[in-house]
This record gives sequence, C-alpha cells and structure tokens, in this order.
Amino acid sequence: MSGATSGTDVIASGSSRVGRPPGETADDDSPTDRLRNPAVLGVVLATLSYLSVFYHVTDVVGGVVPLVAEVVIAVGVGLVAATRLRERIAVGVAVVGFAAALGVYVASVPESQRALFTVGRLAQDLLALSSGLSVLRLINAGTWALSLAPVPTFVVAYLAGRGRHVWAATVAASTTGFFVLTSDAGVAAALGGAVGATTAVGLAGLAGAGRRGLVAQWDTVVVIVTTMVLVTSLVTVVPGGGNTVVPGSSPSVESSLVSNNDRVSVLGSITLSPSVRFTVESDQPAYWRVGTYDRYTGGGWVRTGDASPYRDRQDGPPGETVELEQSYTVRTAFDAIPAANAPVQISGETRSVTQVTSNGGFAPATTLAENETYTVVSERPSATTAELRRAGVDYPDGLRQRYTGLPGSTPDRVGERTQTVIEEAGAETPYDAAIAIERYLESTKEYSLDVQNPDGNIADSFLFEMDAGYCTYYATTMVTMLRTQGLPARFATGYTSGQRVAEDEYVVRGLDSHAWVEVYFPEVGWVQFDPTPAADRSDTEQSTLEEAREGDASNVDAAGSSEGVYTTQSTFESTAVSGDGGSSDPNQAGAIASPGRAVTGTTPPGGLLGTAAGRETGNGTTTSAGGDDGDGGLPSERDTALGVIALLGALAGARRAGLTARGYRFLWTAYQPATDDTTVATERAYRRLEAVAEREYRPREPGETPRQYVDSVVRRGLDERAREVADAYERAHYGHGVSRATADDTVATVDRLVRSRIPVVRRFA
Repeated sequence: MSGATSGTDVIASGSSRVGRPPGETADDDSPTDRLRNPAVLGVVLATLSYLSVFYHVTDVVGGVVPLVAEVVIAVGVGLVAATRLRERIAVGVAVVGFAAALGVYVASVPESQRALFTVGRLAQDLLALSSGLSVLRLINAGTWALSLAPVPTFVVAYLAGRGRHVWAATVAASTTGFFVLTSDAGVAAALGGAVGATTAVGLAGLAGAGRRGLVAQWDTVVVIVTTMVLVTSLVTVVPGGGNTVVPGSSPSVESSLVSNNDRVSVLGSITLSPSVRFTVESDQPAYWRVGTYDRYTGGGWVRTGDASPYRDRQDGPPGETVELEQSYTVRTAFDAIPAANAPVQISGETRSVTQVTSNGGFAPATTLAENETYTVVSERPSATTAELRRAGVDYPDGLRQRYTGLPGSTPDRVGERTQTVIEEAGAETPYDAAIAIERYLESTKEYSLDVQNPDGNIADSFLFEMDAGYCTYYATTMVTMLRTQGLPARFATGYTSGQRVAEDEYVVRGLDSHAWVEVYFPEVGWVQFDPTPAADRSDTEQSTLEEAREGDASNVDAAGSSEGVYTTQSTFESTAVSGDGGSSDPNQAGAIASPGRAVTGTTPPGGLLGTAAGRETGNGTTTSAGGDDGDGGLPSERDTALGVIALLGALAGARRAGLTARGYRFLWTAYQPATDDTTVATERAYRRLEAVAEREYRPREPGETPRQYVDSVVRRGLDERAREVADAYERAHYGHGVSRATADDTVATVDRLVRSRIPVVRRFA
C-alpha cells in the first residue's frame, strides 16, 4: 500500500479531477478564471443567504459594523489561502477557527454561568439550536455571531478560489440550513440558500460548454431552480408559531402570545376562540401572565436565557408588595402556567413539572392535563403614584442593558416621535413618560383585529404607517418607544382576568389572550401598563359567547358561567387616578398603571377583542364590524413573487420541451401582420405556405425550386391555389415585384389554406 495514493492526497494534490463534480474549473486555471465561472453566482447567492441571518442577529443585539469588517477580511483571507494552502491544511484552519470561536463565546459568558459550560452542555445546546432554539435566545448572541461568522465565510471563499464551486455553495447552503433549523432563517433566506446551491450545481455542470452552451441550456437551470424554490416554499418558516398553547390546535394569535415558547411573532389579522382555557379562584382580578420577553427583533420578541427547574420560593419584587394567592384549574390540555405578577411560589399537581424562566415567570416542562390544578402565590408591587414618580433611574447592574436594547435598524424617527410625545406631555419622570406614551397610543390609534402584517420594524410601521392594530402592536410599540429613551421595559403576554362568575372566581377563555407592557422602577419592580384602547369589550364578548352557544360549540362555559352576566365587576383604578398621589386601592397600586380609566367589565381593558374592530364567530374566526377588508383579497408579496417564479419556471420548462418553439411557429404560420412592402408580404405568405406543406407532406429538398416543390405537394393533395402563391413568390423574389392586389390575394389565399388546417377554425375558413 505504500505506493498507493489515497483519495485525500489526490484531492489535496490539486492535480486530479477525481471526486470533483462535472464542470468545475481545473486546478491549473488562474484564480481569476475560477471566479469568472458562472457557478460563482450560485455561491454568492447562497453565501448572502446565511450572511443575512448573521446580519439580522447582529442588528438586533449590536455589532453590524464589526460583522461587515469580519466578512470582508474572511473573504480576502480565504481567496489568498486558495492560492497558497492545500485543502487538508485549509480544513484544519477552519476546524481550529471554529474551536476558537466557541472558546471566545464561552469566555464571554458571565463568570457565574461559565461553570455550567461543559462539553456535554455545549452538545446539548447545539442539539437545542438544531431543534428550533433561536440563536437570539443566547444572552451573548452578538458575540456568538461575530465569533462564528468568519468561519464558514473563509471556507466558502477558499473553495470558490480553488474552483470548487459546488462544494462552496454546499457549505454556504448548509450554514443557511442550520439557521432554518434554529428558526432564525426566514423564507427568503431559506429560498436563497436552496436556489444558490442549485444554481451553482447547474451552472458548474454547463460551464464546460462555454457561453453558447450556457445560452442554449439556461432553461434547464431555470427549471431546476424554480422547482427548488417552490419545494422550499412549502416549508414555511414561522418562528414562534409552531407550538400552540392548546396542543393540536391551529396557529392563532393566542398560540403566538401564550404558548410555552421562547419566541413571539407579530401576526397580521387574527383568529381567536371562545373555548374555556382555565378557571381561577382569586381574591382580586389580575392579568394572568404567561411570559415576558426582553429581546426585540424588529418583527417579534425573544426571551433570552434558559429555564431552570422550580425548587423553592422565588424572590419577589424589591419594594413593598401585597400577596395574592390564585388557584387554577386547567380545562383543556395546556402548555402554559398562567400566574399574576410576580409569581414566587407554586404548589399542587403542577409543581413537579414547573420551570422558572430567565425572566422570573413559570412555564411547564410538559403539557398540563385537563382538570389539572395548581396554586400560585404572587407578590404584587403596591407602590403609589408618588412613589413611582420618585423611583428614579438607579437601575440594578445589567438590567438597563438587557431591557433597553433595540435593533440597530430601528429608525431614528421612533425616538424623535417619542421625545416629542414626552415633551408635549410635560413628563419629567420615567413614570410620567410611560403614562404619556400610553395615552398617546390610546388616543391616536384605532383598535382592529383586521390588519395586514407590515414588513420591516413593527413599532415603526405601527407608529407612522398604520391607523389601527391590536394589543401586540400597541404593546410592542410602547416598549420600543420607552427603550429609545433608555427606560427598561419588556413585552408581556397572557390573559386578562376573564369572566367573573363569583366573588372570587373567574372563567378565562381563548379570546381573553392579551399582550401588555411592564416597566421597571427601582426599588419597586415591574409595573404593568396597557396602551391598548379600552373599547366596549363586554358586549362584543357576550355576543361571541351567545353565537358559540347557539352553534352548540363545545367548551365555552365552565363553573356556571352560562348563568352569569358577562359584564360588571367593581372597577379597580390605576395609581394615576387619585390626585394626592395615593392609590384608591393600595392592593392594586402596581397592578395596572393606567391614566385615569376604569375597567368596566370582568376583563381589564385592552384585550384582543374590541367593539369597533371585530368579533369572533362561534367557530373561532374573526369578522369585521364594518370598514374595509384590509388588502381587498389581493395576494401577498410573497405569493406574488412565488407566482412570478412559477410562471418563469413554466416558461423555461415549455422552452426546454420545445413547446415555446412550436407555439411560436404556430403563431408565425397562422397570423401575418400587414405591411406596405408587397414583396415582403408575398415572400412571407409563401414561407407560411411552405411551413404548412413541410408539416403535412415533406420538407423542400436542397436545389428544389419553390415551383417544383409546390407542384410536388399539390400532386400529393395540397390545394391547387398553392400554385398561385408560388407564382406570385417567384415574381416578387426574382422578378420586378407584384402589385398590391396580387400581394393581398396571395396573403388571403395562404390565410385560408392555413386556417383550413387548424382544428375548429377550419370549420369557418
């Protein structure tokens, strides 16, 4: 075996085509020739696809400029290495670079958590990422992205510089595929990776045919790429939409808001359900919170960090609190543990599967069973309005950074508008600023369930381009506006209090799902704000329930709710109501910090159903209460793009199958446009006649004159009038031309001959 050459050595030697896909450039080509190969287009597209994800991550957490610099350097180093390093050495460099990147990331983790990082833990995290765990959940996601982005970029540039275009595109597409698994790659990135890899393979295979070969075979590449696009588009990437709060139910706004998921997507028009989710026994109404989210992506929310098993009573807010005990009974299989802010203790059947999220909330490790019960003790901030105004801005270490972050692409006009709102309200404290923003959104935006999901930054779109929206839009925008001013705020989801069926009992349905805002105040804790307008929800929800009952819908009542009145409870007012800075109800002082509005009904204001916007039908769909129909039924931009791509693919496929050539030939034969040149008209008419004769009888042989050919096919059955056409052609082509009348008669004769041979049309010829 000593004299044998291994496959690795053959590849590394750079002198053999063994193992190289057909069409890739030879190793003796110059680097410039390799980069001029058409397959580079596919490599570039696949590379831009995964780089777009890295860009999005660094845009959200900071670091876009360093990322761009790293990518440029990695490309340059890779291209230089392609002329100097053998492939085995380059692979070794990439492996070392990957290990160093992980080391940098581990070193960036706070020392208190670094002890948790073991080889096993890193393997578990990698598996979790590949199973749908967003990269943005990593607390140091920016460091992770900046550390790892140069590695695949170096490899891709190196392989492209070596002429290994298919391998380069494969590495790039695989990197995009990893981000598809983590749910960080959207449909565009996924399509880009698939199309880039396919294009590289197709063009590499055709590169040897030269430019003429590429022109002749472009339709093959288009058909393959189109197929890949349409197949890939069937796998819709919807972060946060795949894990519903009620297992087995279809994705809806409720599933996005209150699922046991670490990511929330902002949806367009929504559907809800009147089905009962759980019942609560509590001395006081509250928003039954399911989760809070700290990282804003521009299009949704992510909760960073990991959950840990619940072991003992948690620490409560830093200031004075009032304890509230709630007992829950789950009425359907459920993937959440609702609890009033701030939960500190849980007992009952659910305790053993409870996890504590990084934001201090409770979440189940497994799905809760129907009729499962648990009890939660919450400590609710009891600060007065005056105390909130005096709270200041002395925030705990790390809290400001975590809860004031915004994507770098957030338009400056969001902060400018916020500053204007605060100044016009005369707000001088963080509390007053929050109240001013809350009032501004309530008074300037309409409430509607029927909205089209905007492209780009949700908060910017809602603030400047949309006239209406629902709770997710209001809460997202308020948090963003607060953060532009350096005020810690977070996005919270869960349920409003629901229907009050007894002095201390509430029935909570899917239609009570909601999103709101929590703002942090030093020495107080997280205080709840709700910028969604408090429309007449009670009447609409009562109507929804009646329709569901009339339609015999199941699971719409519990605990005697069918006998109760779905309105009125004693209103609890906000801390901003009393003029002396005190709260009319100290137990509620920190519960809802809303400016002077009362809660009229069993549900605090601003749930997902508003009077003027729409209501649910008994089957869980949403109907508008007047107004326009949104986009009027027009297809979305994505559907339009896919339609155009499918059309191009169909045209390319038709060309490849010869259908376009036959179609063009048919139209050319069947129709002759008018012209003032009698010679051109006569010659075109004869060629049309000849095309018909060739199809039905035989082609004209070399050296055979038009007259001889026509005489021959007339004897075989062609109409005698063909001889008149041949005679006119000879006079036009070889003689002194023909008159206008002769040219018109010739064209008319050929028209009749052609049409007599077209099915259906020949009946009228």
